Amino acid sequence: MSEPLLRVWNLTKEFPLQGGWFGRRSGSVHAVDGVDFQIERGETLGLVGESGCGKSTTGRCVLRLIEPSWGDIHFEGRNVRALAADELRMLRRDIQIIFQDPYASLNPRMTVGAIIGEALTIHKLAKTKREFEDRVVNLLETVGLQADHMGRYPNEFSGGQRQRIGIARALAVEPKLIVCDEPVSALDVSIQAQVINLLEDLQQKFGIAYLFIAHDLSVVEHISRRVAVMYLGRIVETAPARELYTAPLHPYTEALLAAVPIPDPKVKRPRVRLAGEVPSPINPPSGCHFHTRCPIAQFPLCSHEVPPLKQKSDGHWVACHLR
Repeated sequence: MSEPLLRVWNLTKEFPLQGGWFGRRSGSVHAVDGVDFQIERGETLGLVGESGCGKSTTGRCVLRLIEPSWGDIHFEGRNVRALAADELRMLRRDIQIIFQDPYASLNPRMTVGAIIGEALTIHKLAKTKREFEDRVVNLLETVGLQADHMGRYPNEFSGGQRQRIGIARALAVEPKLIVCDEPVSALDVSIQAQVINLLEDLQQKFGIAYLFIAHDLSVVEHISRRVAVMYLGRIVETAPARELYTAPLHPYTEALLAAVPIPDPKVKRPRVRLAGEVPSPINPPSGCHFHTRCPIAQFPLCSHEVPPLKQKSDGHWVACHLR
């Protein structure tokens, strides 16, 4: 088998907490706790879970926008964590990011042409002003915008159009992988579908791989080839998208799917009620993080031993002692 485009082992990120008179370290936020996954060339891996489970931190660690505490990140066989600053800048041509909030991620003082073309200037991909403008116009048209939008400012566009500008900016350097950090969560439902279709079209045209981060499973289902489910910093289940949605194994995945609305009123899905609230990542539960809310937990097994990811079928992995 060929080397995957991206391989992540034991990715961990802790944010220190400081307190007291002298600002001493008083604890840590365990944002990402030993995450493993890989992404093949041209595929989409959906990363889903509740808000605060560590999805966005995982994506930003892959780009080293946030420095991981431990773990290995290999992109095309290169150790991303070992790259020097100039090597990391070159890597950014291959890995880009689309941010969640299209209102906050675009500089309001820059024109759309300057925003999209900034990467062309940094990486010296346009030799002349004419070539620069032609590349920007081509990118605008690729994402469904018009050439005369180049001289306008972000405040003149709707949320969906701003997100298209963000997509064009990510495409400017012809990346091999794009981290999509909840790119449609701030948009209306009708606009979400348009942006998802655009991302799929771009993937087919350019062969781009996506790490698609979201908390809405119905959105992830349409774009992902495989889906990884996170809970409190850990991946609890990974499976091909169709298999995960039709035959989930982890109790948390079952609860997430049970909460997805079904348009057909005749179709009834069994309710899964979870006890309590999501524990704090400052002091996560021992053993399986989910045992405090799990309807099938057995003690002391689930509260003392961390369940490893076990393969149940081809490409289907689950971290549960009882499944």
